[in-house]
Amino acid sequence: MLTALVLIGVDAVMKRKKREMKFPHHDFQEVRVGNNHLQLFTYGQDLYNAMFEAIEGAQKYIYLESFIWKNDEIGYKFRDLLAQKAHDGVDVYAIFDSFGNMVVPRSFKEGFDPAIHLLAFQAFRRPWYVFDLRRYALDHRKLLIVDSEVGFVGGYNIGALYATQWRDTHLRLRGPVASDLGQSFADFWNRSHDKEQQITQRHRHHFDPLITINENESLDLTFPIRDMYISAINKAEEHILLTTAYFIPDHILLRALKAAAQRGVDVRILLPWSSNHVLVDWISHSYFMECLEAGIHILGYKDTMLHAKTCTIDDQWSTVGTANMDRLSLVGNYEINLEIFNRSFAQQMQKLFESDSKQISELTADNWHTRPWYIKASEHILKPWRFFM
Repeated sequence: MLTALVLIGVDAVMKRKKREMKFPHHDFQEVRVGNNHLQLFTYGQDLYNAMFEAIEGAQKYIYLESFIWKNDEIGYKFRDLLAQKAHDGVDVYAIFDSFGNMVVPRSFKEGFDPAIHLLAFQAFRRPWYVFDLRRYALDHRKLLIVDSEVGFVGGYNIGALYATQWRDTHLRLRGPVASDLGQSFADFWNRSHDKEQQITQRHRHHFDPLITINENESLDLTFPIRDMYISAINKAEEHILLTTAYFIPDHILLRALKAAAQRGVDVRILLPWSSNHVLVDWISHSYFMECLEAGIHILGYKDTMLHAKTCTIDDQWSTVGTANMDRLSLVGNYEINLEIFNRSFAQQMQKLFESDSKQISELTADNWHTRPWYIKASEHILKPWRFFM
């Protein structure tokens, strides 16, 4: 515990001294995937502008869900725009996670217009829930759905920090898949409300061989995102380009990645060299030597926080969503990832990975092995924490 507190303290001091850095980002064109059109966003302000445009054009309903919703100019703009649309007669539903927004002032959270249907998701709505491990899950999803016509999903929370200072990845979808995302939101909302407060509109589901929505449902103990990753990794023959904000895989996922590298697959894991959670950084270090010895490339993203949760494999398969490569996301929190089978989209994902890889320091087994003894000791002390993150 003392080691963790020291690291957190030192990290806080260093972050106060850190200057803002610019980073490259791309304007991707929409890609048609079956009956849907997909567009990648890699810069927060561009994403927010597209979300504002979608909200302003809403005619029937707006569903907005975010793990973090900050009380800054971006947060207020979303809140005020939703209120305006609600008074225009649009059904507006919004969800944020209570734990994720503990540091957000109560005045902001209580300031939502009553015309907005609002859920501050709480893991423990009943005292006896503390004895049920399923109830410890947070709502880590980030969704916007408008009129079953357009949907957004990805890593971006709501806040000015994310608009210009973090590198993240989000996806806009126009087409039938937006209806499926709408039903996902409605199902989550209805689980937390009595019958008279539930969303009664039914959103049509679609069978689509090119786009699959995978949702972790903690209450039901179903975690398909983890299985999705394992299955895709096991099928890889050429390359695996994985981007994650936090890297704390379980032993089966780690074994799959190592096995891929050992059969000749080019496995590259891109993660922030210094994330917003220093403890997670140090805990993830305990995996690095094992990965390097197996032939996995560890790429540390420099200059700014990399918060994306994406992967692309063999120019065929890709995923974009909210789940990190850690236990909290893969077997804990409520998460949602899209699984996409399309070569054109995979090529965009590969281009994005290659661009991000220009901002990295790559580890080698030699330089990692020669790090100072006190760093190795700290990593060893923190290693047991990996089972809780």
